Amino acid sequence: MSTDPTGSQHPGPALPEPRVPGRYSVALVCLGNICRSPMAEVVLADAVDRAGLGDRVALASCGTGAWHAGDPMDRRAAATLVAHGLDPSAHRARHLDPADPSWFTHDLLLVMDAANLRDTLALGPDEPDRVRLFRSLDPVGTGADVPDPYYGGDDGFEEVLGMVRRVSDVLVTALPALLEERPG
Repeated sequence: MSTDPTGSQHPGPALPEPRVPGRYSVALVCLGNICRSPMAEVVLADAVDRAGLGDRVALASCGTGAWHAGDPMDRRAAATLVAHGLDPSAHRARHLDPADPSWFTHDLLLVMDAANLRDTLALGPDEPDRVRLFRSLDPVGTGADVPDPYYGGDDGFEEVLGMVRRVSDVLVTALPALLEERPG
């Protein structure tokens, strides 16, 4: 349960206020941007669209490392999404480039693990409270890392998908209150 600036109670976590009233932007961050964060971006985009919020919520994903920049999603991550009726084909890996401060204009940056959190915060965002662990919103295992499935088997991708779906549900529940335009 969170409380908005008017004092009203809303289900879900307390999230940073939007920078632009009536719009919200979320960036998802992992290590290489080929497994966890792009899976989260695809799942969250689907949930946002199904909730009718797609025209007001912007999503992006990136990796703290640049070695996969421009690559498609890991084939196992993509296959997991396809098996669940989601389309990962548009994804191309991007880098959380220290020379590009636009990554820190998002309303919320959700990072997949403690190392990603440390690396992202080391870039010196103006508002570090907008950078959070992805699973800080997970009703199961709150605050834990999203394990990197890259070096494991297919079951690791299914496990990540479950976490991503739970957090996406929490976000989609919280977003309508953040999108309400409040008198200035």
